[in-house]
Amino acid sequence: MRFMIIVKATADSEAGRFPDNPEPLFNAMAAYHEELAQAGVLLDGSGLQPSSKGWRVQYDASGKRAVVDGPFTEAKELVAGYTLIQTRTRDEAIEWSRRFPNPIGEGVPCHIEVRQLYEMEDFDALLKAETSGRFRDIGMG
Repeated sequence: MRFMIIVKATADSEAGRFPDNPEPLFNAMAAYHEELAQAGVLLDGSGLQPSSKGWRVQYDASGKRAVVDGPFTEAKELVAGYTLIQTRTRDEAIEWSRRFPNPIGEGVPCHIEVRQLYEMEDFDALLKAETSGRFRDIGMG
């Protein structure tokens, strides 16, 4: 079972600002991710640059696509970083996420979100075996 731990953006992360004393936070994040790696559950993790350095692709009803450059105004709807883990059970993922360091800094109210990823087996009843095989062949699922 794969889970993504999602760190929500803040006004500071969207401005590219780090805490005044970032060392304790980065130290806690390094220690946590080292524990994940040692336990064999870490798949990937990274912080994301502010949305001002990104873009969105918008699709309209006719199928036309438009690229819209950032920044995007609603920081609370943006993602600032993620950690991707793989565990045997949902409960194991909950325990790992409970230990995630406060991404803003200890003592500052915030939250992280955890979402389970779909696996190819979740689509078996919807897709032909050939289509599922194509995804598996490229390493998805």
